[in-house]
Amino acid sequence: MHRAAIAAVTTVAGVVALLSLKPHAAPAALAPAPPAGDPPPAVAPGPDPTGTFTGKSIDTPFGPVQVAVTLDQGKITGVRALRTPGGDPRSEAIAAESVPRLTQEVLRAQSVHVDAVSGASYTSQGYLDSLQSALDQAGG
Repeated sequence: MHRAAIAAVTTVAGVVALLSLKPHAAPAALAPAPPAGDPPPAVAPGPDPTGTFTGKSIDTPFGPVQVAVTLDQGKITGVRALRTPGGDPRSEAIAAESVPRLTQEVLRAQSVHVDAVSGASYTSQGYLDSLQSALDQAGG
């Protein structure tokens, strides 16, 4: 009986401790959706950039990811993967499937605010971080 009481108190204390933690930012799935209508601008306000901009190389546990974005008067017209995880067949297969899907979603949304590809979380995050750095470069 004594062990059961200790287990119950420990469980309650653990739950209270977890509930008292505050997240640093809202998870992407819970973030408010942008208002309907025109897509948000891909870069900072100012003259509409035109050209190709190379993002930073982002290290992931499975290898670096780097992209270049092509803009035409501020509109994303293309994204090209310069580096993707590789070195082993599984990483290469994941990149081969996820990068085209990410590119398609970015072109559709005209933004880096797209969902990660399931099963390719690290590659997705590296791709989107590199893309954001390229857009930052274009806007500033």
